[in-house]
Amino acid sequence: MTSADPDRLITIARSWLGTPYHDQESLKGVGCDCLGLARGIWREVIGPGPSPIPPYSRDWGETGPREVLAEGARRMMIEVSPGKAGPGALVLFRMKPRAIAKHVGILIGPGTFLHAYERLGVIEEPLTNSWRRRIAFAFLFPIMNFRG
Repeated sequence: MTSADPDRLITIARSWLGTPYHDQESLKGVGCDCLGLARGIWREVIGPGPSPIPPYSRDWGETGPREVLAEGARRMMIEVSPGKAGPGALVLFRMKPRAIAKHVGILIGPGTFLHAYERLGVIEEPLTNSWRRRIAFAFLFPIMNFRG
């Protein structure tokens, strides 16, 4: 599987800037959460999502035996080491120690990322050490349509 063009991904991701935060939605300019942002970028780069997303909790401190987001991403995307992830990569953040990864962002450059944040909507901000140390998984968007 070949990865999508990072410049195109970044252009598409930035087109979501300013979209208001709305839990479990994925509509550019209308509302999205962090996963909805990733789903919207997927639709623009690859096409329709491979499967519907079941409802999910907003609890960033949620613990459990399974990394549900990472497992789903592995079925559709190209996993890379978080240390080797570059611009255009989807990153999954573990917001609390021992919690499962529940926040999603897109790397824009070596020092910035884009994500949907409650009360702020879709923003681009510095990838500070605080954010960087929370990255648990990284994935590249494929260029071909997902065929299941």
